[in-house]
Amino acid sequence: MSQAISPGARSGDADIIFSGGSIVTVTDDKSAAPEAVAVKDGRIVFVGNLSRAQAAWQGPETRMHALLPDQALLPGFIDAHGHVTGTGLQATIANLLAAPDGDVTDIASLQDKLREFAESEVGKRSDWIIGFGYDDSMLAEGKHPTRHDLDVVSTEKPVLAIHQSFHLGAVNSLGLERLGYTAMTPDPEGGVIRRTLERATESGLVYGEPNGVLEETAFNPAADLAVAGMDPVDSGQFLPVGLLSAASFGFTTVQEGAASLEVLGLMRQVADAYPSGLPTDVVVYVKAGQAMKSPATVQASQEYTKGLRVAGVKLVLDGSPQGRTAWLTEPYLTPPEDQDEEYCGYATLPDEDVLAQVRAGFANNWHVIAHVNGDAAIDQLIRCVRSATKEAGQDRRTTAIHCQTAREDQIEAFRELGIIPSFFSMHTYYWGDWYGKTVLGPERAVDISPARWAVDRDMAYTSHHDAPVALPNSIAILSSQVTRVTRTSGSVLGPDQCVSALDAVKSITINAARQYFEEDTKGSIEVGKLADFVILSHNPLTIPERKIKDITVVETIKEGRTVYPPSPTRPAPVLRKATPAAFAHHC
Repeated sequence: MSQAISPGARSGDADIIFSGGSIVTVTDDKSAAPEAVAVKDGRIVFVGNLSRAQAAWQGPETRMHALLPDQALLPGFIDAHGHVTGTGLQATIANLLAAPDGDVTDIASLQDKLREFAESEVGKRSDWIIGFGYDDSMLAEGKHPTRHDLDVVSTEKPVLAIHQSFHLGAVNSLGLERLGYTAMTPDPEGGVIRRTLERATESGLVYGEPNGVLEETAFNPAADLAVAGMDPVDSGQFLPVGLLSAASFGFTTVQEGAASLEVLGLMRQVADAYPSGLPTDVVVYVKAGQAMKSPATVQASQEYTKGLRVAGVKLVLDGSPQGRTAWLTEPYLTPPEDQDEEYCGYATLPDEDVLAQVRAGFANNWHVIAHVNGDAAIDQLIRCVRSATKEAGQDRRTTAIHCQTAREDQIEAFRELGIIPSFFSMHTYYWGDWYGKTVLGPERAVDISPARWAVDRDMAYTSHHDAPVALPNSIAILSSQVTRVTRTSGSVLGPDQCVSALDAVKSITINAARQYFEEDTKGSIEVGKLADFVILSHNPLTIPERKIKDITVVETIKEGRTVYPPSPTRPAPVLRKATPAAFAHHC
């Protein structure tokens, strides 16, 4: 076992020494696990034997932190893809999630949750009645709520029920009126206004009366209007609330994965309001189209200012598989209502626009991440990155977000081009059975989130939660990769794609740090790195695989300071003068 001490550091005055339990360093060192970790000024200064740590680093003011026997100290978890302000939004509006994250089971219970929000203090201050997280695959009726279902909630306020994918939603009749959607409104490019059975006439001037369900670019304006209609007192707290939620799951670095320039400005305002900076690091990706129009506003940097930095841009190439808007090369097993049997979803942008966004990212030295769920969208990304890479060079670490239906040849292309796949592995739990029965069919469903193909190629893949699509649950990320157990049937979906617990831990520690070009300072417990840790109730590397899901986060530590449980002496600032912003996301 190596006995590592930070070069030039003074001994005898560590701020804290951790010992006991298990210390999981996530390094390539195969020797025995260390007994102690010493921290000074937010950095790791010693990893090794406890007696040596005490002799060299324990001073009068040093705090000794002894873990319980079953507990484990790991590097702080790094959010490879999520929407931290969306997490705050999720915690603020009506919870329409199904079990285990909520208790909505049918349209009636969905309506009840929306009514409860309308009567809450936040709801009374809001122009819209808003809820997030309904899943048509988990509703008893097996369908989306319609305008008529939401008219039952209110005819005096517009109502928006956001699908769990954040790619679809349903509005009431007043919501459609606010949006200006009528039978005369054509579908926008990259989106669908779902209709009643009446379709276009021969003149092409009537498209069918909207039924309230909106997809993709037809849905986005509804989310923008509804969230912008919330009181600034509430919208100004999305970031602090989201940070606390993420910290409760062990994350010390989080992502804002699709910020508008307006939201970026508000986030900088929030960060400035904290006297010593945000409690955890926030990495921001700006919507690519907006960044291209105002590149000077982006100010991308590898350095954090008050705990926040802009890393690059987010591209969106398709939609949601569970919502059946992702772009596939083969038809959906069961197409959405009023689509034919050849329906494969659709692209968000043509190749020339995607290529322009990738080129702009490379030219401005912005890290490029791209939402790609369907294999047709992944093909499009590969084409565009291959072309742009020939012009701009390698090691861009372009990141393919979600990759639900990636084929094995596409994983090989990722390896060739240096593209990092970031899998939304929790899909295997939440929607694995839905994929088999409705979306893809059993043969294609078994290989969703194909992390094993990446491991077999020695690729440093990552995995994420995509909150608010799911809770920012680090333990669910680990469990879903190792077991691939589904929510409704409890079966194992594609056992050949299961990975080891260590591979799963790497996906949210050292691999995620590499994705951000931060592997020199984060992602493992080594001397010189930031003292970002999470203490778990049990060691995920030694507990039985089926028990990983029961692990809890005991404490989250950012640069040597506990950020969860939160300290009552460091409350989040209240931004009563914050400008309302459209905290709406393409998840």
